[in-house]
Amino acid sequence: MSATSSNNGLDIRIDLHSAEALIRAFEEAPEIVEDELYGATWEATLFLQREVQERTPVGVGGAGGLKGSISAREPGRIADGVIGAVATSLTHAAPVELGTKPHFPPVTPLEDWARIKLGLDPKEAKGAAFAIARKIAREGTEGAFMFTETFEEGEDQVQMIFGQALERITARMAEARG
Repeated sequence: MSATSSNNGLDIRIDLHSAEALIRAFEEAPEIVEDELYGATWEATLFLQREVQERTPVGVGGAGGLKGSISAREPGRIADGVIGAVATSLTHAAPVELGTKPHFPPVTPLEDWARIKLGLDPKEAKGAAFAIARKIAREGTEGAFMFTETFEEGEDQVQMIFGQALERITARMAEARG
């Protein structure tokens, strides 16, 4: 499995160690291969979703914020295989994942954060928000790398899921032969 960063986010490619056997199996029994790869992709993306969510910082929205927005998408069948995704539609996910360079952020969301997370009254929250914004303007923000670290550390588990799928493909094909 490899992870690379792109303009669209983090791209993950899983390369099975037994790709040649999978190609031969696909030529012989494409329905079985697609069925097992679909199931394995679902299992792998649900595993990765859980792990990413566990690493995601909890903001003002609690579990309903960024953490709750991260989900495994139903696998899609494509011409030469199955594709899966773990993603979020929230725009602030990329800066949380990768961190930011120094910049002056909008203060209102920081006020909300200070009020809710720190329990400050509105006047105190406004002062705290400006202090936080000035610090971000000087230093930027550190990335949480919840997607990156999950994919790096989950590689063995994902490879195991797909290895088991390959074993099931082989068994089902043997059974179908007779």
